[in-house]
Amino acid sequence: MHRMTAIIAGLALATAATAQDVADSVAPEGATATGGQITTEAIAAARADKEAGRPVQAQNWMVAAANPLAVQAGADILAAGGTAADAFVAVQAVLGLVEPQSSGLGGGGFLLWYDAAAGQLTTLDGRETAPLAATPRLFQTDDGAPMGFFDAVVGGLSVGVPGTPMLMEEAHRRWGRTEWPRLFDAAIAHAEDGFAVSARMGAMVAGDAERLGIAAATAAYFLPGGAPLAAGEVLTNPAYAASLRALAADGADAFYTGPIAAEIVAAVRSSAKPGLLSEFDMALYQVKERAPACAAYRVYVVCGMGPPSSGGLTVGQILGTLNSFDLAGLGPDDPETWRLIGDASRLAFADRGRYMADSDFVPVPTQGLVAPAYLQSRASLLETDSALDAVAPGTPEFDHALNWADDVPMERPSTTHVSIVDGYGNALSMTSSVENAFGSRLMAGGFLLNNQLTDFSFRSHSGGVPIANRMEPGKRPRSSMSPTIVLQDGAPVLVIGSPGGSRIIGYVAQAIIAWADWDMDVQAALSMPHGVNRFGTFDLEAGTSAEALAEPLTTMGFETNIRDLNSGLHAIEIGPSLSGGADPRREGIALGG
Repeated sequence: MHRMTAIIAGLALATAATAQDVADSVAPEGATATGGQITTEAIAAARADKEAGRPVQAQNWMVAAANPLAVQAGADILAAGGTAADAFVAVQAVLGLVEPQSSGLGGGGFLLWYDAAAGQLTTLDGRETAPLAATPRLFQTDDGAPMGFFDAVVGGLSVGVPGTPMLMEEAHRRWGRTEWPRLFDAAIAHAEDGFAVSARMGAMVAGDAERLGIAAATAAYFLPGGAPLAAGEVLTNPAYAASLRALAADGADAFYTGPIAAEIVAAVRSSAKPGLLSEFDMALYQVKERAPACAAYRVYVVCGMGPPSSGGLTVGQILGTLNSFDLAGLGPDDPETWRLIGDASRLAFADRGRYMADSDFVPVPTQGLVAPAYLQSRASLLETDSALDAVAPGTPEFDHALNWADDVPMERPSTTHVSIVDGYGNALSMTSSVENAFGSRLMAGGFLLNNQLTDFSFRSHSGGVPIANRMEPGKRPRSSMSPTIVLQDGAPVLVIGSPGGSRIIGYVAQAIIAWADWDMDVQAALSMPHGVNRFGTFDLEAGTSAEALAEPLTTMGFETNIRDLNSGLHAIEIGPSLSGGADPRREGIALGG
């Protein structure tokens, strides 16, 4: 148990930012051989397990990600003796090609790594940064009013310095064993030889055709001949292959300096809405190691990314607030269960909105927010039989002032998540994003550029009080990404995460509850119907048994909304063997050997 204590104590090392996020309602989006290449039969078997609702079983290693081609690339690396860090690089390189609406070289992400040999958890921040020329009024009109969301998104104004390429390099530098150039082979081959457009990618291109047509390079790629790419169409991307070859040869320097950096900056500055990004901003970028954000839940310690992510703290707050309630006894079908989960989430989101932002710019009460005594005081508010009339931020213990204004940012991310366990016992949980689907809709080097700057508050103050998540030069916008590793007795037992905007937090917390309290296997935990409450309205997943909760929750005092809830959870349970699952709502699979 001493490792648990040490991990929780490590929260003191991350004093980070704060602000409120009333996020937007739109969400983005079998066994194999132990060596050699992964076969199409293995991919088919993994798909069959997912369709049948069975977790994938393996003895040595496992990878779960959002596209079978990306999973296959990572599995090939693991089967050949590579580490989870090696496999992550290969997976992300392919995802940037086959799932460009969600992540890629032009985006950023957060990574958790459990090192089996050292028994240590490390978190790396590869989030985008604001240009040095940015000001808190970047997304305001001349009269100081916030711009419309898509007025800010489409074009160069919303583009921050990408972090993904350097995150890939830093993970490999620390924990890789496979030669760096080898990790790009699969992605380069698919880019040059062609890959079949997936049903999801085709549908998203068709749905965003108007905005994709605004920039010439983007239109030429996604709307060839003026028509949206269709599912099944074979697509090549020689420009992306060239960018990957440069990365393979010269590392991340090839991205942050030289021709690729110049092309990114030119795309941003020559767009219809020119941005402020410079080659100097690109050259300054750094990945940062942060302290993990951890909270106790039952016999586990649940660890995630600290600020500028709000995911680790908010997931931890939800679970910590629920720790004193018998969710196992209530079960997944009792409306009382969902009252408790819903209002615990509302309380956590109230704190999130006021106190969480980039800790390099704003002091955040990181320890106080997940302190057991504070969470118990929040839990006492739930000792009722009806929905809370209103929620407000609490007053966690902190040695700085807590005078921040609540924020209402517009967060519409398109995101991806990867969970990996390798044959050496290392575990990796990584979530990356370009923010809105297709990001800024600008392309350079064969990849899309992010619009992550719109994750900042469009306002700088409210009622004369500053907002913690306001734009500032060099600052990293707050994120909902929640890559998570659950520990028991200091060792990982679950690796999990999801896309889904600010609902990521609810998706991850619910899956952990289903696994920990209701004894669901990992696939069942990912597949179960969603109920998510961030700010008062209970979102219930359409077309599922969750719809039956609408009447009793309404009687308890909640507003309810039946809607699609498009998570993309990928998880691996670690026990005597490995058990993996992939969200049935998306195209991903889990594959192991």
